[in-house]
Amino acid sequence: MTQPTPPAVLAMTTIDCADPAAEAAFWAAALGWEVTYSDENYGMVVKDGQRLGFGRVEGWKAPGWPNTSGTKQFHLDLAVDDLAAAEEALTALGATKPAEQPSTDWTVLQDPDGHPFCLTKAANW
Repeated sequence: MTQPTPPAVLAMTTIDCADPAAEAAFWAAALGWEVTYSDENYGMVVKDGQRLGFGRVEGWKAPGWPNTSGTKQFHLDLAVDDLAAAEEALTALGATKPAEQPSTDWTVLQDPDGHPFCLTKAANW
């Protein structure tokens, strides 16, 4: 059965933040992507046609972790070969590790603007 042509294609995901330039620099280093645009209002990182953008929102506040109020709305899951090594590398880039963690198979970190993201072993995917 042939799938119908979709009416849209996802071109980019944009994340609200306080400091787009810092977010773009962090995520480019974390993912091995390239910063293709960066200023005080917007940042973009790109690799292999995938785009991740960061837009400044006046008064933006990090959702915090754990997040029981539902203000987190989304998070990125990153596949890594070695949890401890990835955590060390990402915290050296500016991520922080909250005290509360979901399990030994997943590690939650927060990017420099406070967005939570998860690490898990690539083999789990």
